[in-house]
Amino acid sequence: MLAQLNPPKVSAAATDAAPLPVIVSDQLFGDRSLICIEHHGQRYYLRRTREDKLLLTK
Repeated sequence: MLAQLNPPKVSAAATDAAPLPVIVSDQLFGDRSLICIEHHGQRYYLRRTREDKLLLTK
């Protein structure tokens, strides 16, 4: 599991809300290297590369 070194900047309004949920990529991928995410009727593909990076494509 890789630690996030530089978390994204969050607006002041967002910090008042509930904590941001964290989803471990291994929970999404299991033993696969490609998953499909549907968002507003569009399909996106999240791929784990050989270098263990994440790549999101439409």
